[in-house]
Amino acid sequence: MIDANRIVGTHDVLLVTLDTLRHDIAVALLDEGRTPNLARILPGGAWERRHSPGSFTYAAHQAFFAGFLPTPADPGRHPRLFALRFEGSETTTSTTCVLDGPDIVSGLAQRGYHTVCIGGVGFFNKQNALGRVLPGLFAESHWAPRLGVGDPRSTENQVALAEEILGRVPASQRVFLFLNVSAIHQPNHFYLPGPAPADARQRDTLESHAAALQYVDMHLPRLFDATRRRGPALCVICSDHGTAYGDDGYFGHRLAHPSIWTVPYAELMLEAT
Repeated sequence: MIDANRIVGTHDVLLVTLDTLRHDIAVALLDEGRTPNLARILPGGAWERRHSPGSFTYAAHQAFFAGFLPTPADPGRHPRLFALRFEGSETTTSTTCVLDGPDIVSGLAQRGYHTVCIGGVGFFNKQNALGRVLPGLFAESHWAPRLGVGDPRSTENQVALAEEILGRVPASQRVFLFLNVSAIHQPNHFYLPGPAPADARQRDTLESHAAALQYVDMHLPRLFDATRRRGPALCVICSDHGTAYGDDGYFGHRLAHPSIWTVPYAELMLEAT
């Protein structure tokens, strides 16, 4: 368990959510050697199996920003990395970074962090009141169609923006960077070769979901390198929820099914270069 209480204030914080990524697909690709960059950075070269606090993007991220990251999928009380100060918490320990405020974003800002959101899926698009709620927590937030689900190059565009931001913020200024990776979310059929099926219901599959993760894996090293150049950082990489592709007759998310609530998770330290 990382001692977040000790390092917050001296380290940058990087939170990357791989939107809709299923745990079983993440593990399968890792075992098959199809995500070599993640394999190099994950603790022990493996994903941790956890349960998401939400079944769709908005609910899950509201919980994350309240300090409730995915919970280890084993019985027991599991200490949290971050928490907000409130009475009765049973998962706040000496290693938990306890923040003041209604969310960890404003709590980290009070600790001197410049907070940055690079949006991806629709709940971060700032195109309407709902799409401005989550980005509105941050001092600096970004979204454009090239960062969203409709652009097959969204991850490389998001990472390029992160590189620019991390490069221009003075190294003496601590940063909390949140990046919502949109590529794995539907539509993802364009990550498979050949034309998409005419029937829209058959376009996005477990195979295209996996191909999207492979694409994401190709571009994450630039993000990690840009973070390391600023100094050491606490990094959390996880899915917010999974998605169903016909599992037990279910499709999509915002429902209760193991394919939805079981997510891959990793927390690690990025050392300065």
